Amino acid sequence: MLKLSLSLLLVSLLAKTSFAQEQQQMTQKDFDSLHWILGQWERTNTRSGTSATESWRKVSNNRYEGIGVNTRGSDTTFVEHLRLEFKDQKIVYVADVRENATPIYFRIDEITKNGFISKNPDHDFPKVISYQLNANKMSAIISDGKDKKMAFEFVKRR
Repeated sequence: MLKLSLSLLLVSLLAKTSFAQEQQQMTQKDFDSLHWILGQWERTNTRSGTSATESWRKVSNNRYEGIGVNTRGSDTTFVEHLRLEFKDQKIVYVADVRENATPIYFRIDEITKNGFISKNPDHDFPKVISYQLNANKMSAIISDGKDKKMAFEFVKRR
């Protein structure tokens, strides 16, 4: 009987721990730690004859807005409106592209000193978007959370 009680207690504790991790609450300090993304970024791994930039600005204490633009010569080939938002103890990465009827929300569930990981398991692709800062370079990786991934490398403009 004691073994059964201990087993039930262990299972209960594991379930509560798992639930708590899923419900991790973010703070204003967590959001503020993402300030490194602000500024002008130029992509370094584009195809020949094309260029791409990502520009981020602070709109308020709980919102950063970005825009990603790809060009070929003088033609704009792709535009993506981006946001980082802090609301209700959650931080979300929002991507709004013409190909989608509505903006796509990715919940940030991991923040490090130099990066973050955001996820939306219900989206077709990508399901995971991560950003990582290394000196004046930034990597953005989109993936399906498994094998398929694309890396975008940027350098900060001076």
